[in-house]
Amino acid sequence: MDFEKYIKIVMDSYYGYFDYLVNEMFYPSWTNYFWWLLGMSVAVWLLEIIIPWRKDQPIFRKDFWLDGFYMFFNYFLFSLIAYNAISNVAVEAFNDFLALFGIENMVAIHIEAWPRWGQFLLLFLSADFIQWNVHRMLHRVPALWEFHKVHHSVEQMGFAAHLRFHWMETIIYKSVQYIPLAMIGFGLEDFFIVHIFATTIGHLNHANLRITYGPFKYILNNPIMHLWHHVKALPEDRKYGVNYGITLSVWDYLFGTDYIPHEGRDEPLGFDGVEDFPKTFWQQVSYPFLKVKKNENGKEGFPKAPFEQQVKVNETDTL
Repeated sequence: MDFEKYIKIVMDSYYGYFDYLVNEMFYPSWTNYFWWLLGMSVAVWLLEIIIPWRKDQPIFRKDFWLDGFYMFFNYFLFSLIAYNAISNVAVEAFNDFLALFGIENMVAIHIEAWPRWGQFLLLFLSADFIQWNVHRMLHRVPALWEFHKVHHSVEQMGFAAHLRFHWMETIIYKSVQYIPLAMIGFGLEDFFIVHIFATTIGHLNHANLRITYGPFKYILNNPIMHLWHHVKALPEDRKYGVNYGITLSVWDYLFGTDYIPHEGRDEPLGFDGVEDFPKTFWQQVSYPFLKVKKNENGKEGFPKAPFEQQVKVNETDTL
């Protein structure tokens, strides 16, 4: 194995993504994720202020700033810290593995001759259906549910709750999507359009807004439908969850996982025991790995961030 090649990939990934992030922040353009995210977030938040569904919910709702940090961490900072380097190394290692069998190109479905709208539609439907299935697994597989609990710890819905999720979900979603989407020759511009559209719908789904889209509710996910995905009290025959749609609701209607008994505006959100779920960013992202541990008083608690911990050295320890 060429370790020098992989070390170079890691170093280039950090330098490259840092330069990319600086350009995103300081040089706005029409293909700039940073300013699109900021702009759509402010727009949806203004809608929440002007026409709120739950009128007694504060403008700065519970965990507003925590969710705001999650939004930028998951969209940008996690890639800077680790994901970009990890994913680039993983892709290169996977390509090296395929090369052992003489496979140099994974593209199996050539769509270059398709009309642009057809390419876009195939990417959109493929990505959303894969995400719908991954989302179902996050609820059904106990180990994955521990990561997904972070997202379901939201107790007051607002646009930024959309991107409160554990960073491991990024790895899970992207890993499952990689091979199917890599086998279809999509362009980067197509991914950008799909990503921005999906993010906008995701913001609206979590927003304090009463939107149903009328007859299009059977196609597009919406705040009322997605609220029931987050309710604390699930029906007995749906113990794993309901309404798994990310951008599209059609998959839930096709596969019988839809559930909207009424609008549910004031339904309690979360899961059993959400009141005791860790409250800070560090505790929440540590939770799936460290789980609950006993503190010095014998009561259940959660690990503190490294900068909050006091290092204690046992007198019998030797260097």
